[in-house]
Amino acid sequence: MSRVVILGGGPAGLGAAYWLASRGLAPVVIEQRESVGGNAGSFELAGLRVDYGSHRLHPAADPGVLATLRELLGDDLLERPRHGRIRLLDRWLHFPLRPLDLVRRAPPRFVAGVATDVLRKLVPSSANGPETFASVLERGLGRTICRDFYFPYARKIWGLDPEAISPTQAYKRVSSGTLGKLVRRLLPGGTGPGAGQRRGVFYYPRKGYGQISEALCEAAAERGADIRLGTKVARVGLAEGGARVEVIRGAEDEELVADHVWSTIPMGVLVRLLDPKAPTAVESAARELELRAMLLVYLVLEEDRFSEYDAHYFPGLDIPFTRLSEPKNYAARFEPPGRTVLCAEIPCSSDDPVWLFDEAALGDLVREGLARAGLPVRSRVAEVAVRRLPAAYPIYSHGYEERFERVDAWLGVQPRLLSFGRQGLYAHDNTHHALYMARCAADCLGSGGDFDADRWAGYRREFESHVVED
Repeated sequence: MSRVVILGGGPAGLGAAYWLASRGLAPVVIEQRESVGGNAGSFELAGLRVDYGSHRLHPAADPGVLATLRELLGDDLLERPRHGRIRLLDRWLHFPLRPLDLVRRAPPRFVAGVATDVLRKLVPSSANGPETFASVLERGLGRTICRDFYFPYARKIWGLDPEAISPTQAYKRVSSGTLGKLVRRLLPGGTGPGAGQRRGVFYYPRKGYGQISEALCEAAAERGADIRLGTKVARVGLAEGGARVEVIRGAEDEELVADHVWSTIPMGVLVRLLDPKAPTAVESAARELELRAMLLVYLVLEEDRFSEYDAHYFPGLDIPFTRLSEPKNYAARFEPPGRTVLCAEIPCSSDDPVWLFDEAALGDLVREGLARAGLPVRSRVAEVAVRRLPAAYPIYSHGYEERFERVDAWLGVQPRLLSFGRQGLYAHDNTHHALYMARCAADCLGSGGDFDADRWAGYRREFESHVVED
């Protein structure tokens, strides 16, 4: 029987553990936190289950992945209508966008600008200079949508000017990258991105998004997986004859012998843990694979509900956060009465001054931003809680591809090692993508313990087509 040690207890790691254990294998999962789910987990705050930011399970999920989650969660996997809104030039539009809402509510300046951009596209033009996130989107969507929405949002999320962001970010992060695709996506029965899927809905677990990881963890353990929480990886020794993983829990350390090591932790962290050491050029490239940090600021309010919307989006630079979610509305919960929670997402760098703000200062920052947006908090704030995520998003700065490929190529030839998942492949993907990667990895491990590298290479090419669902 082949023994697999999996690093990381997020959706990718737990998904892999579940599908391996379902085949009679007994993988070991190492997770440094005392809970599972990683950035896709949940925790309790003031009697409510809240998530680490806003998360949804999209209908675009692989049918096999979705079938597994339906089996594990049963009636707890709710189908919910998407009901958010976006602040555009001081006006509110429904999000996802709706044609009639756009006609009625879009700022006249914005509508006129988009119309001008459509006419401008009738005149052939030649592109100058290298492609960037900015040039790809402006060529496809026009100046107005980019200037008023995508470009300021990009500056907030990734902390870079659009011209400094790789064009890969545009292809992977913006599913409607041209005006034609955007229109087709808005129209009923359209043929744009998302055609053939249930649009305007999402799936969400009754007990918070982390219930996905918790259900996978429980089911994997029932089938023989060994889930070790609160355990750190100190070293990963790789050799043709086998792998050895040194782990630490409290004052105790242990060496695990494995036939395969599957990693879902950040690539840069993995490189530092490996023995033999990586070449200097690989170590340098791994350090330069930047990750955007995120502050999650939770306001506990003494009222039943703050608004009817599940999420508000703020592309403008005048508001310090990018998104505000209300967990009660995701799961249509009514309990507890007289209390709700808001979660504001503030992308930043861990060396930005705001990263060190205390709870009171961050609470004030969020309340001031909401007031500026015309959403003043009128009820009593019973508590402010903060969660700091040092590795929320990969930063696709211009030229990052060369650094990623250098690290990925070196990891790919290490004996008995596989790196996958959102963090393991430096991918700005959704949870359903990470779970699909896990299912594919399990599919590549033969009953005799051999890993089918050619099949995995085919899956990797498929992963390149993943586009993030908003």
